[in-house]
Amino acid sequence: MAKNKEILRGADIFCRALKDEGVKHLFGYPGGAVLHIYDALYKQDAVEHILVRHEQGATHAADGYARATGKPGVVLVTSGPGATNAVTGIATAYLDSIPLVVFTGQVPRAMIGNDAFQEVDSIGITRPCVKHNFLVKDVKDLATTIKKAFYIATSGRPGPVVVDIPKDVTADSCEYEYPKTVVMPSYKPVLKGHPGQIKKAADLILAAKKPMIYSGGGVILGESSKELREFTKLLGYPITNTLMGLGAYKATDKQFVGMLGMHGTYEANMAMHQCDVLIAIGVRFDDRVTGDLEKFCPNAKIIHIDVDPSSIAKNVPVDVPIVGDVKHVLKDLIGLLKADIKNLDKKVIKPWWKQIDEWRAIDCLKFDRTTDVIKPQYVIEKLWELTKGDAYVTSDVGQHQMWAAQFYKFDKPRRWINSGGLGTMGFGIPAAMGVKMAFPDETVACISGEASLVMCIQELSTCLQYNTGIKILSLNNRYMGMVRQWQEFFYDKRYSHSYMEALPDFVKMAESYGHVGMRIEKTSDVEGAIKEALALKDRTVLMDFVTDQTENVYPMIGAGKGHHEMHLSTDIKRELA
Repeated sequence: MAKNKEILRGADIFCRALKDEGVKHLFGYPGGAVLHIYDALYKQDAVEHILVRHEQGATHAADGYARATGKPGVVLVTSGPGATNAVTGIATAYLDSIPLVVFTGQVPRAMIGNDAFQEVDSIGITRPCVKHNFLVKDVKDLATTIKKAFYIATSGRPGPVVVDIPKDVTADSCEYEYPKTVVMPSYKPVLKGHPGQIKKAADLILAAKKPMIYSGGGVILGESSKELREFTKLLGYPITNTLMGLGAYKATDKQFVGMLGMHGTYEANMAMHQCDVLIAIGVRFDDRVTGDLEKFCPNAKIIHIDVDPSSIAKNVPVDVPIVGDVKHVLKDLIGLLKADIKNLDKKVIKPWWKQIDEWRAIDCLKFDRTTDVIKPQYVIEKLWELTKGDAYVTSDVGQHQMWAAQFYKFDKPRRWINSGGLGTMGFGIPAAMGVKMAFPDETVACISGEASLVMCIQELSTCLQYNTGIKILSLNNRYMGMVRQWQEFFYDKRYSHSYMEALPDFVKMAESYGHVGMRIEKTSDVEGAIKEALALKDRTVLMDFVTDQTENVYPMIGAGKGHHEMHLSTDIKRELA
């Protein structure tokens, strides 16, 4: 006889489904519409709930967790303002293709559309910034909808999925069964690339004289760093990573020419401009990478590998499009290349490497090391040295983010956690918190600035409650640094509302939250402060580095410019003249 299935309330179905899905951490904040669920959470211990201090913090923490682990981040918030507060974090994940499953409470079904207390159209509001969303109208659909949400969020090109659950659905009961798999006829991501296209790509790659490998976040999301490294080593070609792709290829390897794009290295951008074959892997040709599309890689034949067919040729026409999972396509491509490797004459690209080395010799990232006024680049450099490049590093958005990308040499994937597409200030602290929940024994550092720092500062309270000993490095120049830099370059130094006045005493503020605060004002004290902070393994430490207010991020490609039209520092321009 078939075993009788359990009859469970919707709230208990929710908890059991998360357990059966393998969810270990749930980031959330309670409210009226989700109180049945919170009552059910109280009575179980399979899923640990992390109580944040703001719903935006919940989504960023789950996002950081997802980026570091490769597993979906899971969020629970209430209806109305709970859902709307989460939208910034949902959009952040959407622009960077991060798998999140966000559960939002909703008013009872009979009250939907009546402007009830704490009612918003969560489905309508989130539709532009999710991969998919669901409104659960029947408790019998709840378990299957949760399974679908996790499948959609994590397969193909990942992304956030919202599940809106009316309160009365969580009170209703039905038999519980969590499906092992789901079939969705209208959603079938392509995994294997077309063999004919892969053969075309291999032939083009072997004929290149000035090749360039351009890899992005899709390599990391597709767990294909190993294949990328094998592919690159097999060919001996130069490689650049996007901001989102840092760590997919070892930054300390001689074939790596640095990050490309708006604040990429001189050698990476010049190589992009002059290459004859561009191998684009897991990228979307966003505007911060391409610069002026009319000037982008003018002489190159372009191969584009991506799991998302809508990304192929969306911004840049390509010669050999390959739709498929990056890992599968690279494996097939490597197999073909190994069979034909005798046709690869590495002497052909020696002049190309000679040219790249000449560009490298310019040393586009050098900065003044003679002053005791703290240079922000020096702080990042020291963090890299003292953590041996092995930390998980989150960032907020602005100059400090770009310096982190330039000066922390990421040799491993999933170590660099930042908001690339949306550029969300306030991301850094909660993201670091999420990473630390996943890896409590690892070093997790948040690189921020004084303007970003205060945007989600309330999460320092969460850090105390859950003893997440993150290390926060604030590069404090008393400006919204990147805004000030643009105003200097493009607005005749009219610094309109970019100066940060009335800042708190960050040391006292950290201490008031129960953490350790440090203020560092001299270059000679930087290394000692970071060492001291790292030694305090179980404590959150906020290091307030008072940095040079005039320092800018170089190189920089301005609006309407090509890769070969970079702003360089005054010293380098003088040397080149």
